Amino acid sequence: MKALFSTAVGGPETLVLTDTAEPVAGPGQLLVAVKACAINYPDVLIIEDKYQFKPPRPFAPGGEIAGVVEAVGEGVIGFVPGDRVIAVTGHGGLVEKVAIPAVSAYKLPAERSFEEGAALLLTYATSIHALVDRGRIKQGDTLLVLGAAGGVGLAAVELGVAFGARVIGAVSSEEKAAAVRAAGASDVILYGRAPFDRDQSKALADAFKAACPKGYDIVYDAVGGDYAEPAVRATGWEGRYLVVGFPSGIPKLPLNLTLLKSCDICGVFWGAFAARDPKANTAHVEHLFRLWAEGKIAPRVTKTFPLEQGGDAIAHLGSRNAIGKVVVTVG
Repeated sequence: MKALFSTAVGGPETLVLTDTAEPVAGPGQLLVAVKACAINYPDVLIIEDKYQFKPPRPFAPGGEIAGVVEAVGEGVIGFVPGDRVIAVTGHGGLVEKVAIPAVSAYKLPAERSFEEGAALLLTYATSIHALVDRGRIKQGDTLLVLGAAGGVGLAAVELGVAFGARVIGAVSSEEKAAAVRAAGASDVILYGRAPFDRDQSKALADAFKAACPKGYDIVYDAVGGDYAEPAVRATGWEGRYLVVGFPSGIPKLPLNLTLLKSCDICGVFWGAFAARDPKANTAHVEHLFRLWAEGKIAPRVTKTFPLEQGGDAIAHLGSRNAIGKVVVTVG
């Protein structure tokens, strides 16, 4: 079978399309013929050995897949060959076939495409965990989403609206702003490209505050870097600042701000949450499927690439120009 492997530390240009042995479905596993694999920011990091997990090489990046079950391993119940499924794999998705734990798979509704299915779990499951478990979102809250036009950002916008919050997105271009408004945001703030000097940082904090003078109940930060401190300064009394990702770098925050606002800095590590509390994660995923069926959320796939151009897909996401989800089609 074909697989796009990372054989050496480096950027997307180091990935190699190669032939490799087909996997088999071991006990408790499904063998899935991959039809689509979504690209996420961890794929940018993992091939450069900058992610928290460093799989042994050669390995295929690609953290979430959609496909068709080809074989069912010993002890698996609830799945048969021919089932259409989606799953988060962590890595290993940019291949023609993959063996996955059956417990990680969910059946893809017949009316949904493989591209849509591949784009659902990681971003929306991260965002529902962030908003519900860490942000304690409730009707009437005001939510600021940084990086609102990305995969997790648009998911957070849609879920915030679904939960009855007033959502304000923050993005870097008018094109991205249009996508965020279409997802239901009440307002959008445009910011420039970091790094920021002291005056620019204050100006961004003032812009955040102007859109919500009382301060935000929840800040969803999928950007980090120099954008973080202005967002914390705009957080309201007893607000929740959610640490989701760092494509702009790991920020250093003046912790006196948390005292002055009595606010919480909350880490969001969905993968660890799902592993530690699979029952709660499954309940969240079932909630996502209901919202999907009701039309309250919808993964937005804006660009697709064939498997042989999977490195280009990762490079496109890494450029921070992507809107919504980027998906690699397989087979």
